[in-house]
Amino acid sequence: MSNKAVLEIRGTIEELLPGATFRVKLENEHEVLAHLSGKMRINRIRLGVGDEVKVEMTPYDLKKG
Repeated sequence: MSNKAVLEIRGTIEELLPGATFRVKLENEHEVLAHLSGKMRINRIRLGVGDEVKVEMTPYDLKKG
């Protein structure tokens, strides 16, 4: 899949889940499950509840990012 097929949406972390997974509330009031990107995992970047993030989603599955 090319990068042109990726949706980028801003949101706020609502809940921390195991395995570097988060429940994110998007600007359009939808909730999705999101995970850390590879670079953020390698550099051990920590995120918490209330942090604003940019979520990349595929148009084929709008429940995960």
